[in-house]
Amino acid sequence: MADPFAQVLPQVFHFSHLQGTQFVLLLGIIMFFGALGGRIFQKLKIPQVVGYIVIGILIGSSGFQILQIETIIALNPVNTIALSLIGFLIGAELKIDVIKKYGKQFVGILIGESVTPFFVVGFFVTLVAYIFMKDFKTAISFGLILGAICSATAPAATTDVLKEFRTRGPLTTTTLGIVAMDDAVALILYAIASTVVSPLLGGQGQSFGMQMLNIAKDIFGSIIAGSIFGALVTFVVKNLMKDEGRVLSFGLGGLFLSTGVCTILGLDNILAAMSLGFFMVNFAPAKTRPIFSLVEKFTPPIYVLFFVLVGAKLNIWVVTPILGILAIVYVAGRTLGKSIGARLGAKITKAPQTVHDFLPWCLLSQAGVAIGLSIAASNDFENSIGPSIILIITATTFIVQLIGPICVKHGVTKAGEVGLAITEDDILKSSKVKNVTWGSEKICCADSHAIVTETEKICHILKNFETHHNQSFAVASNETGKLSGIITLEHLKETLMIGEFADTLLAVDIMDKPICTCSPEDSLPDVYKKFSDADTESMPIVDNDGKPLGIMEKFAADHYLHTRILEINRKLENMA
Repeated sequence: MADPFAQVLPQVFHFSHLQGTQFVLLLGIIMFFGALGGRIFQKLKIPQVVGYIVIGILIGSSGFQILQIETIIALNPVNTIALSLIGFLIGAELKIDVIKKYGKQFVGILIGESVTPFFVVGFFVTLVAYIFMKDFKTAISFGLILGAICSATAPAATTDVLKEFRTRGPLTTTTLGIVAMDDAVALILYAIASTVVSPLLGGQGQSFGMQMLNIAKDIFGSIIAGSIFGALVTFVVKNLMKDEGRVLSFGLGGLFLSTGVCTILGLDNILAAMSLGFFMVNFAPAKTRPIFSLVEKFTPPIYVLFFVLVGAKLNIWVVTPILGILAIVYVAGRTLGKSIGARLGAKITKAPQTVHDFLPWCLLSQAGVAIGLSIAASNDFENSIGPSIILIITATTFIVQLIGPICVKHGVTKAGEVGLAITEDDILKSSKVKNVTWGSEKICCADSHAIVTETEKICHILKNFETHHNQSFAVASNETGKLSGIITLEHLKETLMIGEFADTLLAVDIMDKPICTCSPEDSLPDVYKKFSDADTESMPIVDNDGKPLGIMEKFAADHYLHTRILEINRKLENMA
């Protein structure tokens, strides 16, 4: 489906109408203040995407109107690009082995969380609309159309939160699968609902069979188009591209080419991009897989632009009291229906408990497809309920786009999946010397086993070597307590080769001057650099006064990193 926002107003203002300096200034305002808003909300423990949207609201139609509606429409290609990237990266998560493992679960939950809110919203909206309007045909028309639209879930805000908090596990996998597929169910439900509503409101409309044929063309045509471009990108990257920069350029070129062709043919951009990603992750050679990480590095500034523009489009001041009540009923009914349906589907398919308990929190966001269907409704029923449908969906999108990301964060946090999508390199970058442990002993804490005084006898030092894991010892001055040297196991072995005379030696006699030291607050990447630069595998840990706290050893840091990865993998196995 082409970007739905582009159809709200006529395309009378394009990039060509913006002077170069003005356009650059607008991009600067959007990206600078959007990124700033995201960071502020992140500091407040709120997902950054909410900050992007709030900044958009402040500078857009509902706020200071720094971005006029014509300018926002002119920037619509940003939305198309962002949705294509999101679809591509979601497709990369849909590996065949995952589908085989969770396929039954996906289908059961998908039907439950899509169809249940259709009936719940349909019933309550019809009831409330009839109370205020006293017209049963209009009331049930509102109920059926809004019930169909509410089935869709926006993937953009949801996946941004999952990416921000590095989530991994059954709940994350299920959420990605559901948000990737329930838009298709919403399209089918809308076709059914509009076919029923059209004669009620005195319209002709398309037949149900024709609408279903168009939906089939949209879905299968998008999948075929995405797969064709996926095969093309795979072939070129596999045989012709080696350099990372060229791989990224060609990968994005293929993705955007697919998006452009689908826009011309009237197909679904997101579904085509998803198919492209799905094809590459499942059928392309393993050496082409780095394209996903390269594309992911390209996405942050595009996401900032996208969500700021989403907020800027929302005009919350045009909703009448009656439509406001219907909007509240819509949000409440949609939330209730998604919760009941998702939990029912999870229970029937025997999904993991975390999926049953917390999936409803991850399915509240709505945007692209919901807006698109509301626009379709405004065209199909322009002389009756159409304009009101657009206003209701606009108002509710404002609400759920702010609340949805916070709920996603709550769900994945409670499920224990935050921070599990990390590599050993990620752990390395976020760890400090004070985090490293060996067994139950903190290496960086004051540890008498890793520290000896200058007058310590060899026999006592040997006893420490025999009973503890340390392979080196820091030597402290008897007078000042400050670091004066280091004794390594290799040096001690050489000393023992001189025979019985070695028993008379003290630590000060055999110690070496330390080549380098570290503090508890030093990061592990800095420590590994010191290991490499000094060509050593151990260094004393000292405090601000130069007094030894223990020994930092490379094998202990390696062990710490490997243990953390094993713990995460074990946790994921237990979740599944």
